[in-house]
Amino acid sequence: MRKILIISGHPDLDASHTNRLILARVAERVDEIEIRRLDALYPDYRIDVAAEQQALLGAGIVVLQFPFYWYSVPALLKKWMDEVLSYGFAYGSTGDKLKGKQLVLSLTIGGPAASYAADGYNHFTPDQLLLPLVQTANLTGMQLQPPILSHGMIYIPGVYNTLEDVQARAEAHAERLVAKLGALRADAA
Repeated sequence: MRKILIISGHPDLDASHTNRLILARVAERVDEIEIRRLDALYPDYRIDVAAEQQALLGAGIVVLQFPFYWYSVPALLKKWMDEVLSYGFAYGSTGDKLKGKQLVLSLTIGGPAASYAADGYNHFTPDQLLLPLVQTANLTGMQLQPPILSHGMIYIPGVYNTLEDVQARAEAHAERLVAKLGALRADAA
């Protein structure tokens, strides 16, 4: 069985209405999984690069779970990527440690799907906005899977969505992620 490593890039997971629920459901339903909460491990943003690289080495499937902030990953996850995916480890002439590992991007997006289109409010699709992560997978030799994403995941009482609706979407997102992880494991068997 291929070990699954989930890197939680939410900057304050305890305050999350969606990412926290997604991770809890995945942890309940998937065996041989390690969830690394960057917010709890590194509240001071001082990444233990050796520990993170060791966690990556032990995994066959890597999931980046994060809220989509300003069309990208949150700052702590970006810092993790900058430091952990280093030359000689993740890329370069000897940087082949991630080659062949499966990479799953699992992200929550606050805005509605219609706003992420050429004629929408944000002018670009999620696939276009995720191109830097696609190139990260290419450079590191990881096998990028189609992203698992959910729209309308923001809850602001009295302004955007209801808590029940957002949590229902988070449950559905978790189900899709669990199914994807199961399929990746089955393909590897």
